[in-house]
Amino acid sequence: MKKILGILALLIVVCILTACLSSSFLSAYNIENVLRRSALFGILSIGVAFVIITGGIDLSLGSVVCLVGCALPWLLTVQHWPLSLAIPTVAALSIGIGLAHGLLVTKLRIQPFIVTLCGLLLYRGIARGFTRDQTVGFGNEFKPLRTLATGKIPFLPGFDIPAPLIFLVVVAIVAAIFLNRTIYGRYLLALGRNPQAATYSGIRTERMTILAYVISSGLAGLGGALFVLDVNSAQPVDFGNFYELYAIAAAVLGGCSLRGGEGAIVGVLIGAALMQVLRNTITLVTEKNNVEFAIIGAVILVGVIADELTRRIAYRRRTAQALRQTITSEA
Repeated sequence: MKKILGILALLIVVCILTACLSSSFLSAYNIENVLRRSALFGILSIGVAFVIITGGIDLSLGSVVCLVGCALPWLLTVQHWPLSLAIPTVAALSIGIGLAHGLLVTKLRIQPFIVTLCGLLLYRGIARGFTRDQTVGFGNEFKPLRTLATGKIPFLPGFDIPAPLIFLVVVAIVAAIFLNRTIYGRYLLALGRNPQAATYSGIRTERMTILAYVISSGLAGLGGALFVLDVNSAQPVDFGNFYELYAIAAAVLGGCSLRGGEGAIVGVLIGAALMQVLRNTITLVTEKNNVEFAIIGAVILVGVIADELTRRIAYRRRTAQALRQTITSEA
């Protein structure tokens, strides 16, 4: 809870500073754009948070976004598949990727870093292959479908709620209930804290690991579809490039420990919002985007350092408390 309150306070401070430095920040147009981007990246961040909670990592998110984002318009406009077949196909593709990752990690005992790093290269390569490195998009077709990402819901005079925010709210509620209110969510947290203890207690850790990767890739596929519906085109060379960094940074900022066993969906949402506000701040205040990745790297580093220091302090407190109890009982 302290981590969540801390990141929320930081988000508020960044918003206030940006509003003071740029009058455009509080415009309805800019706020709607920030909410839209936060929603899209928030979906990816929730997915990768489940993997991080188990003590794993998923570096392939950006390439899964690319693969699904290129495959959907390619199937619809180039191969002329019906919508009723194209959408289930890309959904099965993204879920199948997560299943493959989970099986490689659990059955062959390959490190998650290696598995998903290979996926990062493989899926983008596949997308570049079937599209022949050509930009794919919907053109002027499938406008009703595109409203899932570009649509707006009237909320206040002059301000609308972007449609992707509705998807994020639904995903976040389901994810929070699953993580905090079901036995399987507790299994995932227990797996991240101590895999051996989880195994000895009867938890089917391999199934839980596979489930985490399926959730991650499944939400990456949903995010990829929404991203391409939003921008209406995808260039396989760079579509979804480095999106995994934004997602991982948001999860770490939101309280997910890279060691596993810790994480909260609310914190991940705040972390995703902070990343997009920082990105918006760079654009509005400095009018330069060349320092964006430096800031992302610094954010991840600070999050890891804070996590390590917090763990050390907590360990020292537990050790001191146990020592005092031992002395008291002996006395």
